[in-house]
Amino acid sequence: MIFSIISSVLFALENRFHVKHFDFDVVVVGGGHAGVEAVHIASTLGSRTALISLDKAAIARMSCNPAIGGLAKGQIVREIDVLGGLMPRISDQAGIQFKMLNKSKGRSVWSPRAQVDKRLYEKNIQLSLAALTNLTIIQGECVDIATEDDRVSGILLRDGSFVSCKSVVLTCGTFLNGLIHIGDRKIRAGRMGEPSSDGITEALVERGFKAGRLKTGTPPRLVKDSINWEKTKMALGDESPAPFSYRTKGFSPINEPCHQTKTSTACHDIILSNIQMSPMYSGDVFGTGPRYCPSIEDKVHRFSHHDSHTLFLEPEWLGSDQIYINGFSTSLPESVQIRALRETPGLESVEFFRPGYAIEYDFFPPSQLKATLESKQISGLFFAGQINGTSGYEEAAVQGLVAGTNAVKHIENKYPLVLRRDTSYTGVLIDDLITKDTMEPYRMFTSRAEYRLLLRFSNTDRRLIETSKSAGLIDDAYYDEIQKKLELTSQVSQALSSSIAPDEINPRLLQAGEAEIKQKTPANKLLMRPSVTITDLPTRLFENISISEIEPYFVWEAYLEAETEIKYDGYIQRQLRQIDRLKHQESFILPVSIDYLSINSLSLEGREKLNNIRPETLGQAMRISGVSPADISILSVVLAKSKR
Repeated sequence: MIFSIISSVLFALENRFHVKHFDFDVVVVGGGHAGVEAVHIASTLGSRTALISLDKAAIARMSCNPAIGGLAKGQIVREIDVLGGLMPRISDQAGIQFKMLNKSKGRSVWSPRAQVDKRLYEKNIQLSLAALTNLTIIQGECVDIATEDDRVSGILLRDGSFVSCKSVVLTCGTFLNGLIHIGDRKIRAGRMGEPSSDGITEALVERGFKAGRLKTGTPPRLVKDSINWEKTKMALGDESPAPFSYRTKGFSPINEPCHQTKTSTACHDIILSNIQMSPMYSGDVFGTGPRYCPSIEDKVHRFSHHDSHTLFLEPEWLGSDQIYINGFSTSLPESVQIRALRETPGLESVEFFRPGYAIEYDFFPPSQLKATLESKQISGLFFAGQINGTSGYEEAAVQGLVAGTNAVKHIENKYPLVLRRDTSYTGVLIDDLITKDTMEPYRMFTSRAEYRLLLRFSNTDRRLIETSKSAGLIDDAYYDEIQKKLELTSQVSQALSSSIAPDEINPRLLQAGEAEIKQKTPANKLLMRPSVTITDLPTRLFENISISEIEPYFVWEAYLEAETEIKYDGYIQRQLRQIDRLKHQESFILPVSIDYLSINSLSLEGREKLNNIRPETLGQAMRISGVSPADISILSVVLAKSKR
C-alpha cells in the first residue's frame, strides 16, 4: 500500500513543486534487448515513445555471451527481421564469425549463429535509436506505475518526475531487486557495476500481481595474453555463411576464430571439494536457475560420470584482450574459480579481468499475461523479456518487438499482433509462457515447436511477411525484396517439374549409390530420393531463371527452399492436416467471465489451473499442464450448452 500512497501524493503535488512532467504515447522501462526492440518498433509505428534507462551508455549491452542466434534462437532472429526488428541487421554488421548449426541433421533444425563484437553491436544499436525522430531517451529509474480505473496513465521516476503515457512496456531484465553472488560475497546490482532497480516489484505485488525469484549466471572473463593458445583447438565459422537479415547487402563477414578446450578431472575435484561455497549449494540463493544452461558446479555435480566438459574461448570484441569462457558459468568464490580453471589445458596460467557470478532477480509469472503480452489486470501494461521468466537475448528481443507493437495497437484500438504456434517460434514462445507455469528460466529449443518442420529458418519470409505487412511493421521496399526471393523460389519449383533424361542424371545417381532411371523422369520425383540434391540436377533446368537482383546467399536459400518442399512434402502435408484439425480449438474464444471453480465435473487440478491462468482460447487451455483431455471435452460441452 505504501508505494501507491507515495505515488498518489507525488502525482497530486506535481505542479505545486514543479516536478518534471513528460508526456508520451508509449513508455518502455529498460534498455536491454527487449527494450530496444520495443522502442524501435513503437517509434517506427509513429508513436511518441520514451525509453527509461538507468544508464544511457548501457543501452543494448550484451551482459553475458558475445553471440546472437543458435539452436532455435537463430530462427527467432530471422523472425525478428521479417517483423521489422533491429537485432538481425545489427548482428550482421557486428558479427565476427557466422556458422549454421545442426547442418548434419534435418533442415527443420538448421539454426544460424553469430559471434559478435559486443562493443560494435551496442554502438550500432544506440546509433539506430538516435536516428529515430520521435524517440526520447530519459536516464532515470522507474519506481511505480500510475493507473486510472485499472488503465495505465503513466510512471513515476525515482527523482519524482512523472511521465504520462497510454501504454507502458516493462523490460527490466535482471535489474528488479538484483543481487549478485560470488561465493559468500553479495552485491546489490542489476549486473556487475550497475545498480539494481527497486520499487516496481513492490508496487505491482501491492496491486495483486504474483512475483517470483529466478537466478542466472555468467562465466569469468579471461585475460587473453594469459592463455596458452597452442593447447587449445581452433574453431572457425562457415566460409559462405547465412546473414540474419534480408536487408543485408554484400554480406562478406570476417571469420574470427574461437577456440576450444576441456575441463579435467583435477578441475572437477577442486570444484567438488568446494561446492558448498557455491551459493546455489549453501542455500544463499533462493531463485531457480536455468535448467538448460547449468553452472559448471552443477554440471560437475550432476554429471559426475563425465571426465570433462567442453569450454569455448570466445573474443568479446574484435581485437579484444578479454575472453569469454562459454560453458563455465559459476558463482564459486573467485579463488576457487581461478584454481579450477588453471587445471584446464591452455589455462594453466590464466588471469581474470573479472570473476563469474550468479545473479538473483524478480520476475512476474507470465501466466498473468494475454497473448499480446499485455497484463490481464492493468490495461495498457505490457511485459517483455527476462521479467517474464525467459533467458536469452533473442527470446527477450522478440518479446519486446511484440509488446512494443501491441502497446501501439492498444492505443490505436487496432487488431493486435498475435502469432500462432504453427507460424513462428515467436508464437511457440509466447504461447508457452502464458499457458505454462514458468517457474524456471525459459529457453527456446526446436523441440518445443511441434510444427518445427514448418518453421525453418529459410522460410521465415514466407511464413510471416504478410502478417508483418498488414501490421505495418515493414516498408514497401523490404516487402518488395522479399517478394523477389519468394518469386525465385516459385520459379525454381516450377523448373523442377521438368523431366530429365537418363543420360543426364544416371552418372550422378550411380555416384550417389542410387538406382538408375530408364526413362525420362520429373526432377521433383528424383529429388525425393534421399541422396539426390538440387546440385545433382542438370543446370539447363534453371537457365531461364534470373537472379541478378537477389543477394547470392538468398539465391541459394531459394533453391534450398524449393528442394526442401519436395523432399519433405509428405511430412509437411501431415503437419498441415494436423493444424487444420485443431483450428476449431485455436479459434474458440473462452468467455472472460467463466467460473471454472463452479464446473464440478472438471478435475480439481484442471479447475485450479484454468482459474489461475484463465486462457483466452480452448487451444490455450489444451496446452496447460494439469488440464487433461477429459477436462477439455467437459469444458467444450459446458460451453456449447451455455450458447444454446
